[in-house]
Amino acid sequence: MDKRAVIFDTDPGQDDAVAILTALASPELDVLGIVTVAGNIPLSLTTRNALRLVELAGRTDVPVYRGSDRPLRRSLVTAEHVHGETGLDGPDLPEPQTLPAKGHGVDFLIETVRSRPAGSVTLLALGPLTNVALALAKAPDIAERLAGLVLMGGGYFEGGNITPTAEFNIYVDPDAAAIVFGSGVKLTVLPLDVTHKMRSTKERIEAFRSLGNNSGKAVAAMLSFSERFDVEKYDWEGAPLHDPCVTAFMLQPEIFQGREINVEIETESVLCRGMTVADYWGVTDRPKNAFWVRSGDSDRFYALLTERIGRLP
Repeated sequence: MDKRAVIFDTDPGQDDAVAILTALASPELDVLGIVTVAGNIPLSLTTRNALRLVELAGRTDVPVYRGSDRPLRRSLVTAEHVHGETGLDGPDLPEPQTLPAKGHGVDFLIETVRSRPAGSVTLLALGPLTNVALALAKAPDIAERLAGLVLMGGGYFEGGNITPTAEFNIYVDPDAAAIVFGSGVKLTVLPLDVTHKMRSTKERIEAFRSLGNNSGKAVAAMLSFSERFDVEKYDWEGAPLHDPCVTAFMLQPEIFQGREINVEIETESVLCRGMTVADYWGVTDRPKNAFWVRSGDSDRFYALLTERIGRLP
């Protein structure tokens, strides 16, 4: 089996955790490393959580690099109100014994993409795009060398989840997002438009718990904790599961539907900071710069996640 090489850029986060664990359990993917960024919680905690995840999965061969601890131009906004003080509230995971890899995550991104054949590495971004923007600014050549960038962020039909117009990942560092969307990198976006359809109902959470392994129990505990905020917010039966859509798209893109469109990032407006201005209906002549995913099959999505998490310790 030909493996596809991927690097995660992430701010774990319960939903980031499920995305990462799914990838670590998937033989189709060669996870070259995990780079952390400040987002859901500060950098020290996102790094701690990434280390806890590779240990939970029995994959300490995957290095974890510290990345950026703040957005490019703005004060950091975090989301403990959703994810808890640790970012992984829910399961009782031990303190990690593994140490972060030496060096900065942005340098790891650049060096890894440059050292491998062009078109062989895909970057999977689950948090604010600070590290990605810094890498593209420092080494513009990697935009063409990447096989692609698949990210969770933004929203058009569903609006925003941190403001009426902005999704959290883009809102935290809209200046970084503007750099990324204007870089020319081959871009796939999994926005709220699709992630809001992927709801972790009680039955789906119980399916993880019923796997009987430590990873399945941990995932069930994570989702049981994190869903409380969104269930109350949206009055839905289950909460959206955002970031695993990125991993699922890498594994089974046929689960999802979308189209190539133009997307611009609003960086100046007080009301609309971080809005992904998605020209879904082609009403401008701005060039298409992203594949925007609008919908997906939630049953197939959860079947995939559950089967993969079941392979882990």
